[in-house]
Amino acid sequence: MSKIRAHKGAPYARILGVGGYRPVRVVPNEVILERIDSSDEWIRSRSGIESRHWANDEETVAAMSIEASGKAIANAGVSAEQIGAVVVATVSHFSQTPAIATEIADKLGTAKAAAFDISAGCAGFGYGLTLAKGMVVDGSADYVLVIGVERLSDLTDPEDRATAFLFGDGAGAVVVGPSEEPHIGPTVWGSEGDKAATIKQTVPWDQFRIGDVSQLPLDSKGEVKFPAITQEGQAVFRWAVFEMAKVAKEALDAAGLTADDLDAFIPHQANERIIDSMVKTLKLPEHVTVARDVRTTGNTSAASIPLAMERLLATGEAKSGDTALVIGFGAGLVYAATVVTLP
Repeated sequence: MSKIRAHKGAPYARILGVGGYRPVRVVPNEVILERIDSSDEWIRSRSGIESRHWANDEETVAAMSIEASGKAIANAGVSAEQIGAVVVATVSHFSQTPAIATEIADKLGTAKAAAFDISAGCAGFGYGLTLAKGMVVDGSADYVLVIGVERLSDLTDPEDRATAFLFGDGAGAVVVGPSEEPHIGPTVWGSEGDKAATIKQTVPWDQFRIGDVSQLPLDSKGEVKFPAITQEGQAVFRWAVFEMAKVAKEALDAAGLTADDLDAFIPHQANERIIDSMVKTLKLPEHVTVARDVRTTGNTSAASIPLAMERLLATGEAKSGDTALVIGFGAGLVYAATVVTLP
């Protein structure tokens, strides 16, 4: 017989508040076109992107996270001292250790909250949300702060015609807390590591130690390029369109819902053509509001879902209490989908 005493938290969990931060600088397609041979019409037709936000030197991963988190905590009606854990989803914090979550937890004024980073690309927010739900129900934390944050402008090759226009910067955060009713559905998540090469970093960090410039990519000026994100666009597009619609449907089924029960659809803001295809495949009714934050925010990876959620609520396109299907997918390849009640 086990001697370990069990500890149980809340019956269920829910998102209590959301906050977002977009850098001050707005970068239109015209700026991107200064370095690549393309056109505004081509970029819009292929991705739906009109502009994106790029961070300045002061808008660090930590600074953007703190701004977004402060709003989420205030909207949740709790204090920073009540946050028991801080989970940060990001691929663009360049220090291997310590986790940026520890700095954020400290500067927010939490009472020594557990804090860690996760790397799950564009599905990172979904992974973090799932972990947060588990902590609240398990009782290891009463309130969990989940942050998706990226400075992808640091990992963008401005001369890569296939990706230079895609990425943006920003931070989105939610507070997950206790609930007497289920407001976060079961998560359908997974990975397909055999497709890992379709989205990757151009050069591993340790390759810079070899001292042989001939082994590293050079820019148009003959200078060594900083590592950037590269992808096989068509392969990723096909995977997202055909496979992720299935995952989204599985998440609806797991929650015991149908498309008719939804008020909003908040997919990862990767590409508007992917979003349109998923809407069609899922046969979403016209009353379902579809997040299209990608148009003016670009692809912000782990930050894209909470940023899109925050904008829908701020503009009134969605309201508190609405039922939303969220799905993230990207590098790994990894994915996570669930149904939530909007805060």
